[in-house]
Amino acid sequence: MAERALYDAILTLRSPEECREFFRDLCTPAELQAMADRWAVVELLQRDLPYREIYRLTGVSVTTVGRVARYLTAGNGGYALAAQRLKTRAAG
Repeated sequence: MAERALYDAILTLRSPEECREFFRDLCTPAELQAMADRWAVVELLQRDLPYREIYRLTGVSVTTVGRVARYLTAGNGGYALAAQRLKTRAAG
């Protein structure tokens, strides 16, 4: 399965620099920006900022902020897992 192979390839990367190189080869600049914007929204939602404030800070549409919020609370758990692991790593 191609999707599984992609995830396996990502898991071989060992540093943020390697990830940057891989994703810059894999994605268009617009795709990378969209993913980075969504991740920024996750961090701001976890700080309980209002949607309109997140829009003001990031330029991400309120609709997208709402979509990210929905996946953060009722999605597959990926956003929450990654955010928690980053928080744990920063605290440790």
